[in-house]
Amino acid sequence: MDKSQLSQMTARRAADAPDGGPLDTDDIGRILDLLFGTVEQAGAIAEALKAQETVTLGSFGSFRADDGTVTFRPGTALTEYLRDQTR
Repeated sequence: MDKSQLSQMTARRAADAPDGGPLDTDDIGRILDLLFGTVEQAGAIAEALKAQETVTLGSFGSFRADDGTVTFRPGTALTEYLRDQTR
């Protein structure tokens, strides 16, 4: 799945959510760029990692940088979902 497909899927899910409203795919793409970065500009996650901060995204998981290498540790909810063990 590329960024465009992820943006489209997110827009569909937002439109279907009972507590939300429609989101524009271009705005979602812009948010992804701001979070994860582009070739031209680092995103908020990269900036935090470079500052030696751990980035925790709730039950999704966390990113951490050690000696220039980034590691991702999935959260419990993501792990359970991928193993079909959701509560």
